[in-house]
Amino acid sequence: MQTYQVFRLMKLAIMQPYFFPYIGYFQLLKAVDKFVIFDDVNFIKKGWINRNRILLDNKAHPFTLPVEKASQNKRINELLIADDGKWKNKLLKTIRAAYIKTPMFNMVFPIIENMIRHENPKLSEYLYYSILKLCEYLNINTQIIDSSAKYNTAHLKGQEKIIDICLKEKATHYFNLIGGVDLYNTNDFAKHNIQLFFLKSNNVIYDQCHSGFVSNLSIIDIMMFNSVENIQIMLEQFAVITHD
Repeated sequence: MQTYQVFRLMKLAIMQPYFFPYIGYFQLLKAVDKFVIFDDVNFIKKGWINRNRILLDNKAHPFTLPVEKASQNKRINELLIADDGKWKNKLLKTIRAAYIKTPMFNMVFPIIENMIRHENPKLSEYLYYSILKLCEYLNINTQIIDSSAKYNTAHLKGQEKIIDICLKEKATHYFNLIGGVDLYNTNDFAKHNIQLFFLKSNNVIYDQCHSGFVSNLSIIDIMMFNSVENIQIMLEQFAVITHD
């Protein structure tokens, strides 16, 4: 009797934890089977790890998660939140002022408040908590691995680190956001029987209750103006491309 081995596809994505990231982050998260929080890499100042934007007075308004002794020489999972007891109240006050008249405010604001008031002082764990809660609200069921430190890849750099994690997770497909298209080499992944893909978000446009449209804001903005059912449709609005 002849037997056959069942070949199972496994799609993996690996990303740094971001503070209330834009919808492309969640499109990527939903598109894969496993999502690794990449927190044992260096912190990026003025990046999206602890910063984002909301809509305030019809303009993009930046907000920040304060980090104690923030340095690009430290890994994300080594940093602590600089909690002076004031920034959480200030940020919540700003979000309330920006969105109190939006259709979903009464449902969404308590969820956002729960995430912002989360008391874990460790930056990576605090961000992991908020990403997990956002996925619960958005009905994204992808398995999220909360710490990349478990893979013991400190001796590796860049693409080598990514490929090593892919191999340990037995990934057949690796997905990245389009912004990382120049960081990876398709042939290097192919040597390990891993197919490399990039996710490019479409122009996700929705009613922001004013005459113009401000794009690429935090997921908070989309949640305040749209039902979960509408956001589910938006989460599918992307293209998957390859790069030679």
